[in-house]
Amino acid sequence: MVSKIILNDRTIQLCSYEEEKVNGLYKVSVIFNVTSEEYHDIATLLYNGTFDVKIPEKELMFRGTIYNYSTSITNLYEKDQVGEYKLTLVEEKD
Repeated sequence: MVSKIILNDRTIQLCSYEEEKVNGLYKVSVIFNVTSEEYHDIATLLYNGTFDVKIPEKELMFRGTIYNYSTSITNLYEKDQVGEYKLTLVEEKD
């Protein structure tokens, strides 16, 4: 199983990874946990919407845009909480 993804040089440890090709472009869906301490940095990163995506274990790199994104209802403003993030990225056409 793929254990990490790198978005704009930020490494994120994964709980789940799925990959497919749609019309010749990569579509990657991941699930990962975010702690209260990481919340601000991850939220700020995801606001970018488009990333340099690297999946080292697959030797895969592409420019990807958020296709779908959701979070658990966990209040990450409270200390010592962990939320589950689901993120799907689609490779941009050149």
